[in-house]
Amino acid sequence: MEADTDADTDADMDSGMVGIPPGRVTLSDRRTQTRWEVELAPYRIAALPVTQAVYQRATGLRPGAATGDLLPVEGVSWWDAAGFCNALSRRAGLAPAYRLRPETEDAEWDPSAAGYRLPTEAEWEYACRAGTEGARYGPLDAIAWHGRNSGGRIREAGTRQPNAWGLYDMLGNVWEWTWDLYDAEVYGTYRVLRGGGWADEHWSCRASVRRRSHPTFRIDDVGFRLARSLPAT
Repeated sequence: MEADTDADTDADMDSGMVGIPPGRVTLSDRRTQTRWEVELAPYRIAALPVTQAVYQRATGLRPGAATGDLLPVEGVSWWDAAGFCNALSRRAGLAPAYRLRPETEDAEWDPSAAGYRLPTEAEWEYACRAGTEGARYGPLDAIAWHGRNSGGRIREAGTRQPNAWGLYDMLGNVWEWTWDLYDAEVYGTYRVLRGGGWADEHWSCRASVRRRSHPTFRIDDVGFRLARSLPAT
């Protein structure tokens, strides 16, 4: 008997996702001194960032320098992360959320698709805050691996305290790619990263912090987590 079927993968991934209620979140950008509100429909988001074992199971690849099944996958570009979402969706028999054309730097998202995807940055921040309004959802050392407590290396996912909605590592350990462009008029195809990483100082590990990078960028403190849209009612 095959040990790992597509159906098993879908069930395993979905069991690790948390339903997020509808709501509203206010985003802000220090560079432009702007604030904007986003209304959110309910969705699902993974309790953990994608780990090396999950990434390898779906793609056959294990990028990054550190090794360990439970370590968050790192050394992945935005294109890698979006491509993984499509690969995992196809493996599970779900309609892929993205149409990707890296050669022309073109990506389209079908919001009606049931497949796995990256959270929008509004979804990410709303889920990170989990109803809180401060810079963080708990004491930094208790909830996050960062530059002052990580020992200079990535740590296993889920080993710090979760937020009130049961989400781990929303701050620290690895920065997480989101779907959104940072500022298309100024930075072109650069995408938004959220959350801070294991090498960062405390001021980068806050719910509101936005970072940008080119979608081909790969480094050892950037990973991602999965989201899924809920069917329209």
